[in-house]
Amino acid sequence: PSALLTTCTHNTPLRTTPPAATPPPPPSPNALTREKEDFLHMAPNVEVLTMNETDPKSIIKSICDLMTDHWLQGVVFGDDTDQEAIAQILDFISAQTHIPILGVRGGSSMIMAAKDDDSMFFQFGPSIEQQASVMLNIMEEYDWYIFSIVTTYYPGYQDFVTKVRSTIENSFVGWELEEVLLLDMSVDDGDSKIQNQLKKLQSPVILLYCTKEEANTIFEVAHSVGITGYGYTWIAPSLVAGDTIAVPAEFPTGLLSVSYDEWDYGLEARVRDGVAIITMAGRTPPVSLSPRGVSLYRYLMNVTFEGRNLSFSEDGYQMHPKLVIILLNKERQWERVGKWENGSLSMKYHVWPRYELYGGAANREDDHLSIVTLEEAPFVIVEDVDPLSGTCMRNTVPCRKHNQTKDSGIYIKRCCKGFCIDILKKIAKQVKFTYDLYLVTNGKHGKKINGTWNGMVGEVVLKNAHMAVGSLTINEERSEVIDFSVPFIETGISVMVSRSNGTVSPSAFLEPFSADVWVMMFVMLLLVSAMAVFIFEYFSPVGYNRCLADGKEPHGPSFTIGKAIWLLWGLVFNNSVPVQNPKGTTSKIMVSVWAFFAVIFLASYTANLAAFMIQEEYVDQVTGLSDKKFQSPNDFSPPFRFGTVPNGSTERNIRNNYPEMHGYMTKFHQRNVNEALQSLKAGKLDAFIYDAAVLNYMAGRDEGCKLVTIGSGYIFATTGYGIAIQKESLWKRHVDLAILQLFGDGEMEELESLWLTGICHHEKNEVMSSQLDVDNMAGVFYMLGAAMALSLITFICEHWFYWQLRFCFMGVCSGQPGFVFSISRVRRGREGSPSVFTTV
Repeated sequence: PSALLTTCTHNTPLRTTPPAATPPPPPSPNALTREKEDFLHMAPNVEVLTMNETDPKSIIKSICDLMTDHWLQGVVFGDDTDQEAIAQILDFISAQTHIPILGVRGGSSMIMAAKDDDSMFFQFGPSIEQQASVMLNIMEEYDWYIFSIVTTYYPGYQDFVTKVRSTIENSFVGWELEEVLLLDMSVDDGDSKIQNQLKKLQSPVILLYCTKEEANTIFEVAHSVGITGYGYTWIAPSLVAGDTIAVPAEFPTGLLSVSYDEWDYGLEARVRDGVAIITMAGRTPPVSLSPRGVSLYRYLMNVTFEGRNLSFSEDGYQMHPKLVIILLNKERQWERVGKWENGSLSMKYHVWPRYELYGGAANREDDHLSIVTLEEAPFVIVEDVDPLSGTCMRNTVPCRKHNQTKDSGIYIKRCCKGFCIDILKKIAKQVKFTYDLYLVTNGKHGKKINGTWNGMVGEVVLKNAHMAVGSLTINEERSEVIDFSVPFIETGISVMVSRSNGTVSPSAFLEPFSADVWVMMFVMLLLVSAMAVFIFEYFSPVGYNRCLADGKEPHGPSFTIGKAIWLLWGLVFNNSVPVQNPKGTTSKIMVSVWAFFAVIFLASYTANLAAFMIQEEYVDQVTGLSDKKFQSPNDFSPPFRFGTVPNGSTERNIRNNYPEMHGYMTKFHQRNVNEALQSLKAGKLDAFIYDAAVLNYMAGRDEGCKLVTIGSGYIFATTGYGIAIQKESLWKRHVDLAILQLFGDGEMEELESLWLTGICHHEKNEVMSSQLDVDNMAGVFYMLGAAMALSLITFICEHWFYWQLRFCFMGVCSGQPGFVFSISRVRRGREGSPSVFTTV
């Protein structure tokens, strides 16, 4: 082991002590001694010393000797060891001498649980809390939300666990911390006890906090238990990885560690920055004393050099350290796979390369599966990640979408939820497997084209995915190349049509009664009843006409047929018009009976009128796939238009059973379900044929409830949705049992009510009211216009009759009594001379 000791002194010539051995070679004095402009116009004297021994005695002796010969302004210390004890020694020296010491590499920059209150020891490295945050960010990047923690009693373990717990408790991400194991490495027969503790671990991701020496023992025992290698990911802080040159044989392939940036921020650059920090701090004007009693301490809290923020926290660690994520690959070399800078994580792999890390792992059955899915509401709904946290919320599952533009990597992170996603989460928890979920590239369920399967089925056939979860219909052709689980929902083929607004007939106000009733009312009953009232009144001994005939009321009014009709008409419609009531008892009884009839007639009319004044919605009546509208669409004018989404089980079924129908409908194919629904509403499509489960959901959630499935969701060619699994996979039996368990526990019914029920399914139970518009009342206005036209014609006829024909009706033309005489009243005067008074 060796170390590089660089000191800044006042007014002393630069001196270099030659090292006995130089692994690694220290920076040259010329590289460390800069001109004034290099250190903000300050010219420090730099003493460089290479130490061959890094034991406590040698370190203390070297620094004390320098303090004896020089007035030290500060010390920059770097070593190539993994001995965290070096940091503790430097902290002790700084506390005793009050000299600022910067640890820039190796053991001097390793994590310390607690520093002396009087220490001026600062480190180029991250704190425990910072490394814990980075480790959680790595897990969040790859959606590793189920994990455990393994720690020893090494100082700082409590801070590490506390930081992890507080972060996950205040996060929107659905973290699951399964176990926190505290291993005692000091007891006798420790390996046996550690083995028993590690057997409890079932998590695919394990966070480790301990020293490098302790990690050797832990990984050796973990390997014997079978929780290292494929299927398990260990993540450790820089304390475990230590020096990246020497890799212990016990460390498992695939180990991830957070480390200080040794690639882009080498030792020479760090020494130079350390010298600059101490030099500028020494020349800073005094300010109010900090709790540690020196102005230097407060200055180091806010250091900026060459545009870079090199400030330190109160714990003595850099506030913005340059960190890298390193991976122990198959060649047993530490490989840089990520970078943490300015609070942002960037990783080399958008999808964690599990299969690439272990030879022959692609063909083995393990507890981590690759699952493909397809966006189709409500079964799979795809959303963007939360813009604030960049993660998926608790009710969603992270899923990958292939990036077509390739501007920001191969994959884009998305969040999936829905009926099938909830089923997948329950099955994964019950069967105990983890998974990576991704969206199918071409957005299809699966169709065989030129002997090759595409879509979700193709992903499973080509073994790119272990399973396919979504609205995937079980059929015979697919079952030849993949296995299906038991169906988790019934489906088939259904037909959706759109309700179109109907029109109100101009005769709608007459439709409460049939034409026969109206004829009986106005032709038979009204005229006959009016004639009866007139006759009874005419021959009544106390009627108007009898009184006139007897001369009791010589100039009084007469009761004619016209007045009888007017009286009965007014009673029917409750019109408050002046009428002349009969005086005869018989005619009064007749009028009373007519009034009772009018009440019943009018009440029955108004009760049924509202049902005929509304706009009835028109729905195409289709009985099934064999309906004439599907088999002979050109026989209708205009031709009946219908289609489906191609490359699915619905199209395959129609193509095999109705080839002519399939040939016609290809020109009306839709790209997806949403496009089909828009075409139905816009009138571009008369019917849409698709999976019944999807159509029933869309009909239930349609805004305005304009879309309906024929026969209230009647299903043809009944089948079901299932989870597609690779042929002869051992997972099929476990998945089948899990689905059956969901049915048995009633959980499947709960999911159906949550995801598949819509408000339109209960529309009939709701009372809807709206204002009547012109369309509803058009018939009444038409009748009023017709009445006005008829009144004009009557007006013309009346004048023609009065000026031209009335004399002939009075008998003037023929010299004999005419028709008018028969409806006239004859009144005799007291002298007995007849007088004729005509009333029309």
